Amino acid sequence: MSHLQNLLLDTLLGTKHVDGAALIKLHERSLCVASPGFSVMPNDVRTLVNGFAKNPLITRREGLYFREKDYKCVRADDYSLYAKNENTGVIVVKTHLYLLVATYTAGMYPSVCVEATEKLGEYLRKKGN
Repeated sequence: MSHLQNLLLDTLLGTKHVDGAALIKLHERSLCVASPGFSVMPNDVRTLVNGFAKNPLITRREGLYFREKDYKCVRADDYSLYAKNENTGVIVVKTHLYLLVATYTAGMYPSVCVEATEKLGEYLRKKGN
């Protein structure tokens, strides 16, 4: 298991409020690592990368279609996208090299998912990643 995958498992899934997580290489637009059982298809990668490439207001208005679900975007800025669909959600944090993706499901606290994902994103940015 790679260092990056260990980071995902320990800092995100370890909270018990993250269902699945992945790191996407921003410039290559490809999946780097993911938690076990969490698949991110190429069209989902494209959707997330484009979510940051567009004006955040457009992303916020249009929402996200991720892993065959429509999500209402509740936050969109230069570094973060938060979107939800009923009692599930997706958090995306942009670093220099990666998009960090985390999801939560019913019974999990979205605020814990957001905090853990943002902290890991900040850590990666400080490391130059």
